[in-house]
Amino acid sequence: MKRKIINYKPYLKKLARKLRNNSTKAERRLWKRLKGKQMLGYDFHRQKPLLNYIADFYCHELKLVLECDGYSHNSEEAQAKDRIREKALESVGLKVMRFDDRLIMNDISEVLRQIECYVEGFEER
Repeated sequence: MKRKIINYKPYLKKLARKLRNNSTKAERRLWKRLKGKQMLGYDFHRQKPLLNYIADFYCHELKLVLECDGYSHNSEEAQAKDRIREKALESVGLKVMRFDDRLIMNDISEVLRQIECYVEGFEER
């Protein structure tokens, strides 16, 4: 099966590199459990440019975007932007899963369980 390329704005590449070098605590904690194909053998990438956005984590095989939501996502304006972003990513066939930073920091096993449930469902298709 040929890999579908999702285009992105070229200027995002430099910003993505900067974000990788300045990850949040929650992003680092989740990345520790995703890198090196630890999630059921799937390859995830950090700070991946997609369309006009940068996804916190992305797995092309699963068509899965993972977002870590810190306090900056609590405002009405931020949540509205998040919905627009999700719709755009979903319009190219991606699934977006969002996790609150507090959940990642306090119950990483629950976060991993939710991701595993998605992966198992994806594999059954």
